[in-house]
Amino acid sequence: MNKQPIGIFDSGVGGLSIWKEITTLLPTENTIYLADSANAPYGEKSKEEIIDFCIKNTLLLLEKDCKIIIIACNTATTNAIKTLRKLYKIPFIGIEPAIKPAALKTKTNCIGILATKGTLNSELFTETSKKYMGSTDIVEQIGEGLVPLIESGQIESQKLKNLVNKYIQPMLAKKIDCLVLGCTHYPFLIPTIKKITGKSIEIIDSGFAVAKQTKAVLEKNKLTNNSSHPPLHKIYTNTKARTIYKLIPRAENVSVSYMPF
Repeated sequence: MNKQPIGIFDSGVGGLSIWKEITTLLPTENTIYLADSANAPYGEKSKEEIIDFCIKNTLLLLEKDCKIIIIACNTATTNAIKTLRKLYKIPFIGIEPAIKPAALKTKTNCIGILATKGTLNSELFTETSKKYMGSTDIVEQIGEGLVPLIESGQIESQKLKNLVNKYIQPMLAKKIDCLVLGCTHYPFLIPTIKKITGKSIEIIDSGFAVAKQTKAVLEKNKLTNNSSHPPLHKIYTNTKARTIYKLIPRAENVSVSYMPF
């Protein structure tokens, strides 16, 4: 049981930012990652569509004998995790914008959240943000167009840089001092964002917190892999794999394959 892989899925390559944190913190664990790039971005889909995609991805990971499933997508978590937990007994780890740590760290009492429309409009996000709205101003910004550019590998393009600048500048004008990245694709934009914000803004994402929670759940359920064998990491995509190779280093124990799903 312990040697079974950790399952991870996202609406494309964004969840690789979570995968990196998982494989760093849990170096003995095998993983299987599903990049549902053919249906990206989830943030522009209806809640019903998002739930259907999440069920499809979950069933694939269950077929591959995963012992735990990480929903490495803010939109998928905020819209579908309650349904998935009702349908399946396997432990699920979700991800949502890190509003709480940002609210605790802010000194201007103003934080920015860059996320997809699907995340910002979700019931779970609304519930979470309401807890901190009394003492903290939350500036929301939909990152429309960012995910398709990242998915197509245009991370260094001027078009993407211009779009990021367009979204960040109004938040800076409102005196935010913490910026929450509410989409797992967005950590790949941190170098670009830092060139705009400088050192005055703290950028917060949920990757390391998700890895820590995964470790805790594995230990609680006695599912930790203590094998001395090198781990195997299998990444499946339902589109071309070139963007994946841009985001993660090639390694002998990492395989990237096309699979229609």
